[in-house]
Amino acid sequence: MRFQKVPKQLVVAAGLLAVPATIQFEQAANARPVSKPKVDSESEDIRTARLRQFFNALHCPIQEMAGDFVQAADDNRLDWRLLPSISVIESGGGKVFRNNNLFGWDNGDTPFPTVRAGIHQVANKLGRSLLYRNVDSLGKLRFYNPNPDYAVKVAAVMDTISPSRNLVPIHLNRRGTVLMAVN
Repeated sequence: MRFQKVPKQLVVAAGLLAVPATIQFEQAANARPVSKPKVDSESEDIRTARLRQFFNALHCPIQEMAGDFVQAADDNRLDWRLLPSISVIESGGGKVFRNNNLFGWDNGDTPFPTVRAGIHQVANKLGRSLLYRNVDSLGKLRFYNPNPDYAVKVAAVMDTISPSRNLVPIHLNRRGTVLMAVN
């Protein structure tokens, strides 16, 4: 039997749509507490809502952590779409990973106490370490993984999440009414 060559993009897309693996998110006693955005309990940052919707469409088991991704990005002055996009490329959005490491950090060998701790620790490294500080997202990606196609793949996922990196956080109530905009 002869097989035809399948484009790499089709293989990546098929992998993203694969049935998610069951993941247990354990709590560690020494994990850094996650600060929550201070907004009305009936409101949600539009970036969090959009990210949750994106993860849901891909059947990613980390969709409930959308707020953690946005908070970690804000805390470390990162594009809010960067870490979720890396997680989609590296672990299918939490479908396949080890050591609580969604990002393939250190080839997946670096263990984190929890998945949430990993989100915040990688965000801190990308935002504040001397290697990544004062570098735009594409520059961070080129250093993160020097494969020439890597930055392009992650950037494509970022654009799928939202074409705008400067999406202003707008807080909506459950009816979709704007409560406040944050600059």
